[in-house]
Amino acid sequence: MARKRTIRSGLRMMTALALGLSTVPASAGTVALTFDDLPVFGKMTSAADGAVVTDTLLAGLRRNHFKATGFVNEVQLAAPDHAQRVQLLVRWLDAGMDLGNHSYSHLSLNAVPVEAYIADVAHGAQETSALLGARGRQERWYRYPYLETGLTMAARQRFEGWLRTHGYRVAPVTMENSDWRFAAPYDDAMARGDHAEARRIQQAYLAFTRRIVAWYQQAGRALLGREPAFVFLLHASRLNAASIDSLAAILRAQHLRVVPLDTAMRDPAYAIPDTYVGPNGDGWLDRWALTLHRSLPYGSVPTVPQTIATYDARLEGATDPRAAAAS
Repeated sequence: MARKRTIRSGLRMMTALALGLSTVPASAGTVALTFDDLPVFGKMTSAADGAVVTDTLLAGLRRNHFKATGFVNEVQLAAPDHAQRVQLLVRWLDAGMDLGNHSYSHLSLNAVPVEAYIADVAHGAQETSALLGARGRQERWYRYPYLETGLTMAARQRFEGWLRTHGYRVAPVTMENSDWRFAAPYDDAMARGDHAEARRIQQAYLAFTRRIVAWYQQAGRALLGREPAFVFLLHASRLNAASIDSLAAILRAQHLRVVPLDTAMRDPAYAIPDTYVGPNGDGWLDRWALTLHRSLPYGSVPTVPQTIATYDARLEGATDPRAAAAS
């Protein structure tokens, strides 16, 4: 897991400050839920199809009294039923959720020039910013697709300078459960009408989630001496819509209380510098481990069941090979 990184000058002083702040336990036991690839992760044949996923997911979030942030790829709105697809985003806002920018077309900063990337992100704010503006609000959060933050520090600094100028803050990820690996097999089983198989995939997903959530809590304690306020990356998928109550039960069992993203980001741990550039889409615990020159307990990290990984790889091989790194 060790990887080559670039460290900014003056990092030691900033790290010492962050280490001192990160010992404050005020935010322990909390998690913010974030959902990527809105309106729907996976194939959406129509707005009516997307409405089933959206309504089920939002009903589950409301039922559990959760506030979440959804990150939008507005390319999904470019269809003959455009107006109806935009209404899927309206439903998120009507349900009391927030919306953020996930770029227009889910580009990687590692794969395109920074100016083209900025143009894509700006394009991806058109509909969402208008919906928020009509409510007296502003789009404030940006989530990197694939969690890929650039191959050079110059590219990253140029882009994040643009973000700051336009009122955005990067939404980091400190917990994830590889839900996208399970989502495509689940969709496939449901499309074939094999509900027994879909149920088996869902059960494997929930069992893996129980293990990985506990691992992230252990990793946070190993790295910081406490659990940070986690930011959980999920996707707006059929699988999560069907599983939201079970996911809520897992979080409760692990003594994690769901809070808005703004609240989680007040944790002083998020002041720890992140200076990684390179090919990997690392989460922020990995990035902090680099800064703090500490190790995470990789020896005990759970892995996605091989049957699921093989199933997903087969499906991805028939579609977009880059989707296997999706986030």
